[in-house]
Amino acid sequence: MVGSRVSKQISCMGIIGDGCGGGREFFVEDETLYSYDPYTKQTMTLFTPVYKAKTISKHRCTISIECEDETIKIDLSAIKD
Repeated sequence: MVGSRVSKQISCMGIIGDGCGGGREFFVEDETLYSYDPYTKQTMTLFTPVYKAKTISKHRCTISIECEDETIKIDLSAIKD
């Protein structure tokens, strides 16, 4: 279930002060990248499809998802609410 914080396999936390998405958790579930804000308890869909994700990381405003066949880079500053 999206938004429930039980057993997310692939996730990373945004560090406050490190660009876009600070304090949010970014995770891949059911071939979709989501952002979870623990303060508002809201989950936002950011990107799909994400096939065969292995790891996820965040540096400043860029989310990098390493998949079996490719690496996906998403610029959070380009995403509109």
